[in-house]
Amino acid sequence: MSCLFCEIPKENIVKSTERVFAIKDRYPVTEGHLLIIPKAHRVDFFQLTSEELKETNELLRFFKDKILKDDPRVTGFNIGANCGEDAGQTILHSHIHLIPRRKGDDPSPRGGVRAVVPGKKSYSA
Repeated sequence: MSCLFCEIPKENIVKSTERVFAIKDRYPVTEGHLLIIPKAHRVDFFQLTSEELKETNELLRFFKDKILKDDPRVTGFNIGANCGEDAGQTILHSHIHLIPRRKGDDPSPRGGVRAVVPGKKSYSA
């Protein structure tokens, strides 16, 4: 069985470490949306080794700083991983989304990742 993320062309990789790499999302939610992907085939986030998690975190922080430096309109980020088909995972190779957010890109951002389930974004404390 072939895996899309196991076969990423080198020219699509924007940065790499020993164990993980980053690419631009093919269907970005916002400008600058990136994916951090382990080089070894891991089905989901929970299969990542401690070394892969460390390098994933390093790339997330590297790109957070780079995006903030390059685009002053960015005022926040969503970071997420879908684990399992029922959670929306469509490629069964772990990948973590780094999604830059800008004021006004959603008229009502309150609730953030809660929006993954229809009707659950808005809530009152």
